[in-house]
Amino acid sequence: MDGQPEALTTDNKDTIEMIRLSDFPINNNLSKINKKLDFFTPIITEIQYQTYQIKTFWGRNEFLIISLGFFTILLGSWDLGIGELSGGGDYNRSGLFGSESGFLQIEDFALILALLSSISWIGYFSLMWIYYPIMRENLVYLLLSSIIIQLGYIRSHAESPNFPVESSLSSIIYILVVNLIVVFLAGFVVHRAVLETRDIHVKQKHSHPDPRIFENGKLDHKLRIWTFSLILWVIFLNISSWSGSHSVSPSPGDLDFSYSLVIFYIITGLISMVLFLIIIWYPQFMLGSSEDSILSSRARVISGTIIVEEEFERGKCPVCNQETMARKDSDGLITIPCNSKDCDGSGEIGTKCEECGEEISSRIVCINCGSDSPVGSHFGRVDAW
Repeated sequence: MDGQPEALTTDNKDTIEMIRLSDFPINNNLSKINKKLDFFTPIITEIQYQTYQIKTFWGRNEFLIISLGFFTILLGSWDLGIGELSGGGDYNRSGLFGSESGFLQIEDFALILALLSSISWIGYFSLMWIYYPIMRENLVYLLLSSIIIQLGYIRSHAESPNFPVESSLSSIIYILVVNLIVVFLAGFVVHRAVLETRDIHVKQKHSHPDPRIFENGKLDHKLRIWTFSLILWVIFLNISSWSGSHSVSPSPGDLDFSYSLVIFYIITGLISMVLFLIIIWYPQFMLGSSEDSILSSRARVISGTIIVEEEFERGKCPVCNQETMARKDSDGLITIPCNSKDCDGSGEIGTKCEECGEEISSRIVCINCGSDSPVGSHFGRVDAW
């Protein structure tokens, strides 16, 4: 993409200075074709921005996690030279342990692969637990969502092997219910926790008297593409869980094992695992070590975490309605920056500047439109009669 800075060509990722979204080159190719397509410009820019972040900052840890995820799926679905899955297994046995265990009575090589797949599965989630500590609670919620979806499709295929074709009403309702649970956990609990933690982070770490800098801070923490990744993950999780269950659901006498369906399961499963990693990695990458954990506002209240909110009202220009550098606290006292050149101080109207000693003016110039107006007019409209 045009406009990539030379600083990003270094191989040492620790020394790379990250480009912020507000400074990232805007892709307006669609708007050049048709002005009505300008709506997609920020979305495309955010997609390219997150792609740049992944290409630049993903390294050995992420490669190891994805590799473990791939081996988890591949080893668990491997049947070539074994015939355990394609043969249907022994349907008279069930369970994990004991003399009647179906799991322990499978072919020796299939049992070894199943154990290796389980180890890879544990390693996949353990590494994310270690590398992305502020997302640990949300990792648990998403892991529960993944298990619930897979159990839901196993349950539905147990009743209707050709699900969703010729399915009973109870099988369909069961899938709908487990998806509602997943939407609640992923869409309400996790999504809300990340967004609210992002909002608190921006207020605390990126508050600035210049509203344009503050707006850039909010832009740099956009989560539209992350939200889209979360939606895609739920979709691919459903597809992968369905294809895996569907490939082995018919009874042994009627089993028409489809290797193409197994390959489809591996591909969609790998995509869902990559999306899962993005969902866990990006909030950790964005917020870094500035947060102890990512929680919703309600969860913070329950856990006793204090949320520091802005205790002042920010003024707005009466001409262009842009936020200005004037601030009014809960007691009604208004503070504005000093007008003296090269002074970064501030103070209440009529008092001396705390930095240079000059008197604080009762008027303020809007940095957006250039209008010079009384400070009082920046806090509500004054009635003309």
